[in-house]
Amino acid sequence: MFRLLTGEEIPLEFHRARIVQMIHLVPLERRLAAIKAAGFNTFLLKSRDVFLDMLTDSGTNAMSDRQLAAMNIADDAYAGSESFYRFQGKIAEIFGKQFVLPVHQGRAAENIICRAFLKNGDVVPMNYHFTTTRAHIEANGGKIVELVADEAFQTESDCPFKGNFVIEKLVKAIENIGVAKIPFVRIEASTNLLGGQPFSLKNLRQVRSVVDHFGLFLILDASLLAENLFFIRSREPSCAQRSLPDLAKEVASLVDVLYFSARKLGCARGGAIATADREIFEKMKPLVPLYEGFLTYGGMSLREMEAVTVGLDEALDLTITGQMPACIEFMVGELKKRGIPVVAPPGALGCHIDAIKFLPHISQKIYPAGALAAALFLVSGIRGMERGTMSSTRGTDGSDLLSDMELVRLAMPRRVFTLSQIKFAIDRITWLYANRQLIGGLQFVEEPKVLRFFTGKLAPIGGWDAALAEAIRSSAIADTTMAEI
Repeated sequence: MFRLLTGEEIPLEFHRARIVQMIHLVPLERRLAAIKAAGFNTFLLKSRDVFLDMLTDSGTNAMSDRQLAAMNIADDAYAGSESFYRFQGKIAEIFGKQFVLPVHQGRAAENIICRAFLKNGDVVPMNYHFTTTRAHIEANGGKIVELVADEAFQTESDCPFKGNFVIEKLVKAIENIGVAKIPFVRIEASTNLLGGQPFSLKNLRQVRSVVDHFGLFLILDASLLAENLFFIRSREPSCAQRSLPDLAKEVASLVDVLYFSARKLGCARGGAIATADREIFEKMKPLVPLYEGFLTYGGMSLREMEAVTVGLDEALDLTITGQMPACIEFMVGELKKRGIPVVAPPGALGCHIDAIKFLPHISQKIYPAGALAAALFLVSGIRGMERGTMSSTRGTDGSDLLSDMELVRLAMPRRVFTLSQIKFAIDRITWLYANRQLIGGLQFVEEPKVLRFFTGKLAPIGGWDAALAEAIRSSAIADTTMAEI
């Protein structure tokens, strides 16, 4: 953050725009038609109707000039590509793990890992789940147990590491489940569904000790590792003088397997699984040609692989990695000044709005986070993502398994948005908060059985979208287009 003479602190971008892409703030009537056609599911909106796309940071980051240049030297060979060996070498250099399996993205890595190590009836202890992780574990006959502290579910807190395992819970869980039914322990960096909240290095060391004691192995979802390292450096006093590459090496040394989506870590499309254990590697290796592609491309474009190789270095540059957390911190701080409930301390990925506190009149059973995401699109053209009960699933009795939190995530893709765009988002959220009583719940009209939040369609209960649209029309935030200026 940079302090101005006025005393205001703002995120300062350490890059300049060399190529730009036009976006459009389409009129309210078109936005209303678009959200209806999408079944009030922001995933089903067309990009042409979206102004600021804050759905996700996955695959939506701006690549650097060095990454774009690297794509031109790609070796597109089906097998034995030089691009793969550069990629493999970079992962070994950064993480100290020489056995590398490329995959097309993070959930592909989860598929390989679960098929290689999970059997029916197994249980995976973890700090907290991600949607696709849980889906792959359950699809292979397993279950999860989540072992973070209760404070992780308090949206506003002073806890700097809400992603930490509670060590006592971990020990007790392993003893109760039994080692034979635990294929591995999983820890996620910058826990996505908790609002991008990190774990500490101290906690990871403690988890490693427990895993060693019971003879298990530890897997790290490193997709948001760069930001987790940033928070370790800025929030863990003993690490304040350490470099991100130095911290990355230690974190990697404490886990047996790490995997990542390069759509986040590396700012290009692809991913990888890495280990220093040949026996573990050999168990996963046959599954890559079966589900992904040959071992030296694994479903990745070789051009993207070259971009990731450069991007991994850039992810460990403090100046580059610090920009996303700074932008999120600014947005969170400004919304808190206005009394708007957000997850604090600020985490990775984006700004997370607490939909339960924002819409206390809407029961979790009618999806307040989904309703808030749809309403925000109506008022601003901003596409956020529901991270709540819509993203959960149903129990055996057919009722919803209510999510621990109801969040709307406004992702902050790396090096994409300007400060004026962030201020626009803050302004529109502020208006919506003042008019929140106009928002109602949602109900499913088309509900897939697996990962329903991706493609399910919903309808507004009581037709509240019409009342909200009318309030927007008659307000001071009526649309202004470039043609009218």
